Amino acid sequence: RENFIHLCNPHLEKMKEDILYHFALGTGTHDFPALFGDVKFVCVGGSPSRMKAFIAYIAEELGLGSPGCDYPNICAGTDRYAMYKVGPVLSVSHGMGIPSISIMLHELIKLLYHAKCSNITIIRIGTSGGIGLEPGSVVITRQSVDATFKPQFEQVILGKTVTRSTNLDEQLAKELMQCSEEIGQFNTVIGNTMCTLDFYEGQGRLDGAICLYNEEEKLQYLKEAYDSGVRNIEMESSVFAAMCNLSGVKAAVVCVTLLNRLEGDQISSSHDVLVEYQQRPQKLVGYFIKKSLGKV
Repeated sequence: RENFIHLCNPHLEKMKEDILYHFALGTGTHDFPALFGDVKFVCVGGSPSRMKAFIAYIAEELGLGSPGCDYPNICAGTDRYAMYKVGPVLSVSHGMGIPSISIMLHELIKLLYHAKCSNITIIRIGTSGGIGLEPGSVVITRQSVDATFKPQFEQVILGKTVTRSTNLDEQLAKELMQCSEEIGQFNTVIGNTMCTLDFYEGQGRLDGAICLYNEEEKLQYLKEAYDSGVRNIEMESSVFAAMCNLSGVKAAVVCVTLLNRLEGDQISSSHDVLVEYQQRPQKLVGYFIKKSLGKV
């Protein structure tokens, strides 16, 4: 059954042209079905360089590119986001934090709609702080929760607070977990992910420019988070889950943990170790895509 993107905006039908300003793309200047109509998998992550590395990796895994091949940035007309494509896979950067990924997702969802894409799977791959896990562990998100551990995303719209669900596709999470077990290269868990509005105070760090709580209070909070099912902390998953839910898109969040927050706040691993950690979500999602396409 074909499952097309659902747009929750009746006003778009009245527009002669839709300009995706932050992508430097528009329906009046670009043929979206020709450019993107074959896309089935969309992977998003914070860093442009990481998403370019991912598209090179997946191209090699799928046998669609030659070693050293350069992949042009489809959004070269803007410096806000970067976008790369190979075969049925689209790789897009989203910046850091809820505002940045939310802007990107509005335009990405419209892009997929205008391209008449169907049966899309969107996966956020990224980094996070772990709670009670060894650094380098990968967390597949069951639910994104807010800083009070509730599975919801709150946004003020027209002066009123709107609350949206942040559940993610349970079957997709199980399939990703099965893929990790088949790879057998790193520890992977399914758990809740806490999404915060800030890297420092919002995540209970002691090393920001401002900190008006003590270490005991910090540890108590993180242990409460752990007891509620939280296994990692990042800054994008709540709005990602909420928007994908509203658009009828299967979605998952796969993040590697760079440290155990119960043991410290600063990321101290060497550059080489961190690079290897950051490749783990790429390997897992790459394997999942290959398996989905019958190439494993």
